[in-house]
Order: sequence, then structure tokens, then C-alpha cells
Amino acid sequence: MARVRMTVEGTAVGDIALVVASPTGTRRGDPLPLLLANDGPEYSRRVGLVRFLDSLAGAGRMPPCRVALLVPDDRDARYSANADYATAVVDDVLPAVIGRYELSGRPLFVGASLGALSALQSEWLRPGTFSGLLLQSGSFFRPRLDGEESYEHWQRITAFVSSVRRARKPRGDAVVAMTCGADEGNLANNRLMAQTLTRLGQTLDLTVVPGGHDWPQWRAAVCRVLPALVDRTIEPNHRWRSSFATGADATATDRPRFARIDRIGPGAVPSGRAPATQHEAGDAR
Repeated sequence: MARVRMTVEGTAVGDIALVVASPTGTRRGDPLPLLLANDGPEYSRRVGLVRFLDSLAGAGRMPPCRVALLVPDDRDARYSANADYATAVVDDVLPAVIGRYELSGRPLFVGASLGALSALQSEWLRPGTFSGLLLQSGSFFRPRLDGEESYEHWQRITAFVSSVRRARKPRGDAVVAMTCGADEGNLANNRLMAQTLTRLGQTLDLTVVPGGHDWPQWRAAVCRVLPALVDRTIEPNHRWRSSFATGADATATDRPRFARIDRIGPGAVPSGRAPATQHEAGDAR
């Protein structure tokens, strides 16, 4: 796939870097589905997400799609139920991508651990943005279940999770696929979150797979779950539109934030402060 580095400047959490991978031979104006991934560099390197989607398309199991690999930067600060980051993905990053590439249907959002928590928050705060969510081992911390009280962002995370549990109706109609390792500490809070979202009427499947809170488990779960999620959520006749104006009538504050563009090599991904060491050690974040 051809890859282009973008930097969306001036969001509420600072600049957000990403790499957009497009199928070889496609043009910017070709309407294609879009998949976003928190911890994008790690999903590319450790899961092989871009190669996996490319192979599915090559085998005729799904249409070709673009992948936006979001660089975490200050991961703990951004992904820990930070509403500014969650909304910046929708209000700033997606418009910048849509300003460069034609999109077919609503995008999908993928995340692991804190990245899954953040992906859910993006859809929760901007309901209807995504057609599907793949939430892997989400850090849906609950005081009575999880011993993470010393974590800097504990209060913010538990407050958001509690707000979801107190809800009385769904936020949006995204199809949700959740995965979790059978041997990890987040399994109990993932089961509770799955029960909550199901009670709210969300279409949801929770898949428990062998393994712990680490990239090998997430890679195996992606291969097992993602094809079915893509098949259920592709919207070939739906043209995505954001909540702000992008045409000639847009005001200066309505337009997407400036995005720097740099073309990079076909196999390159930017480095980011991703959680590889923490995950391999079994950390719940």
C-alpha cells in the first residue's frame, strides 16, 4: 500500500500525526472505506493490520480500504478517557482525511486497551460517526473490579465508564466487536461493558480468546473477528458527512485544521509512544 504521513495541527491536544495507507493503484478520489486505528504504528508492526486488510481485499473477502494509523504521542494523556482527544479525532482528524481522500461509508475505529476506551469515547461523544468499533481489551476500569487507583488518570476513566453505565439509551448505531484475553485482568470489566452496551440496544459481540493483555493476543483476535465486523459494517452507498461545513460556504472556524502532508515509503510507519513494553508485561493499560 502507498502511505502518506499527515499531521493535523492545532487540535485541543496539540498536533496529531497519522499515516494513511491506501491500496496500490487507487487514487485520492476513489471512494473507499476507511479504518482508523489508535496505536496505529503498533497495529501496523505488531498486528500486521495493513497487510491483513490488503490480503483480505486481494482474496475478494472485502473491498479495498484505506487505513489511518494514528500516532499516540502522549498515549496515557490522550487515550485515558480524554474528551478533547476523543472529539479531536472526529472534529479535526477525520475532516483532514476526508479533505484529501474520498470516503465510502462511515469509518470503522479500532483500538486496544486505553486505545479501545478512547475509540468508544469518540463514538459516545460524537454518536453516529462510526459504522463499527473493534474494542480489544478495553480499559473499562471499575472501582470494585480493578486495582488501578494509583494510575494518574483513574478518576477520569472511571467517571466516563460510569457515565456509560448510567445511560438509558444508545449513543449511535455502531456495530461493536469486543475481544479480550481469557487470562487478563480486564476480562471482568469488559464483560460488564458488553452487558451495558447490549442493554442499551447496541449490536455487540464479545469474543474471549486465549492469552493475556498483549499484542500476540490482539493479533490473533483481529484475524478472527475483524473480517466479520467489516462485512457487517461496510456501507457502499453511504457518503460520510461530518457535522461541520467543508465547502466554499464554510467559515474559517468551520474548516478542517491544517494538515501537513509528506509522502513516505510503502513500508514505513512513524514511531510513537506505543505501549509495547507495558502490554507484554501484562499491564491493563
